[in-house]
Amino acid sequence: MKALRVVAGAVGVALMGFGAFLLTDTGDVPDVLVWLGGAVVLHDAVIAPVVLLVGLLLVRGGVRGPVRGALLVAGALTVVALPVLLRPGRTANPSVLPLDYPRNWLIAMAAVATATALWTAGRRLRRGRGRPDE
Repeated sequence: MKALRVVAGAVGVALMGFGAFLLTDTGDVPDVLVWLGGAVVLHDAVIAPVVLLVGLLLVRGGVRGPVRGALLVAGALTVVALPVLLRPGRTANPSVLPLDYPRNWLIAMAAVATATALWTAGRRLRRGRGRPDE
């Protein structure tokens, strides 16, 4: 297991290096740094506190962890989808954004909610049968 982590870490570092190489080739380093800084601030100041607060206020018992995880995934998917969800309307070229992005985002949210519900139900079934929770 430790070897797998080392390999995964090495692949991650190599991909970051390749990304840095590509970034220096484009010349948009200041814009990318502003975007990355905004992403960190958005996560730390908005997404993480909202997820923790909603998980604390709405969920009782042993399902708080899965609900927080689902909220975190839903928040990340929403942040990634915001540019196409908030687009001003139809583009002049229909091939630029050819898909129904709001529908696809709703499908992704439904998949996250379904996976969370199944995970929670599975945990409760395991507890009911006397098996230790993982």
